[in-house]
Amino acid sequence: MGAAVARLLLTRPDRPSVLVLSDRDPAALAAVVESLAGTTSPGPEEHDTVVTGVVCDVSRESSVKDLFCEAGRRGPLTRVIHAAGVLGSGATVTDTPVDDFDRVFAVNARGTFLVVREAAGTMLAQDGATDRTAPGSDPADRADHADRADHADRAVTVIASNAAGVPRHGMGVYAASKAAASSLTRSLGLEVAGAGIRCNVVNPGSTDTAMQRDYWGDDPGAGRRRVLAGDLSTARLGIPLGRIASPADVAEVVVFLSSPQARHVILQEIYVDGGATLHA
Repeated sequence: MGAAVARLLLTRPDRPSVLVLSDRDPAALAAVVESLAGTTSPGPEEHDTVVTGVVCDVSRESSVKDLFCEAGRRGPLTRVIHAAGVLGSGATVTDTPVDDFDRVFAVNARGTFLVVREAAGTMLAQDGATDRTAPGSDPADRADHADRADHADRAVTVIASNAAGVPRHGMGVYAASKAAASSLTRSLGLEVAGAGIRCNVVNPGSTDTAMQRDYWGDDPGAGRRRVLAGDLSTARLGIPLGRIASPADVAEVVVFLSSPQARHVILQEIYVDGGATLHA
């Protein structure tokens, strides 16, 4: 999904001058960076985007700090999109080992915390600010914050999951970790909105990725049908739209939220799941 977002970013007129990608697998990261060569489309500013990769384990604080330090050497940080996540064992809550809980939360919850904290902190530091997170009590103070925010649009967008908003049989730990990621991101967004930093969450449903295909098990056809039709035995709805999302479907929403076109959109949790969770 992260690769789909990167590919789409490179085709937009407001594409970044430098795009830093990250993954904990060096070989996979190198392959994605190589695959993006030549993706850039002509725009009003005739420049080629420099695409580079930095290996990072989002569950480790030192690794995340090194990532943002490396990114900062390449210019101001304006957009951060966080897509890292792991699914878990698929066991019920009562059968989930503590080690599996810790592994899922280390990436999905702790990893999100480390990334968005470092992202917002880096953006604030670029302003030379020590505390731009809370509006002042004086009206003139608040007006000054609003004026700066209008001229400093930055975005932190987190890809969570539609499981964050509904109970899921066999996915309790995963759902809880994604709910934590979503709540944390939107709370941060409230704190830094006055600095012109917009935080939003995208909650995809079933999307045709390697993680989703692993979830289908040994019979991919049956797994796909189960996702589309639902499963009454686990009180799980299907997908009313009748199709599995592609990574590009999710990328379109992510890139929009990260763009200047969404400059007045903050603290949102947008579901991209074909109606699977019946969210309005």
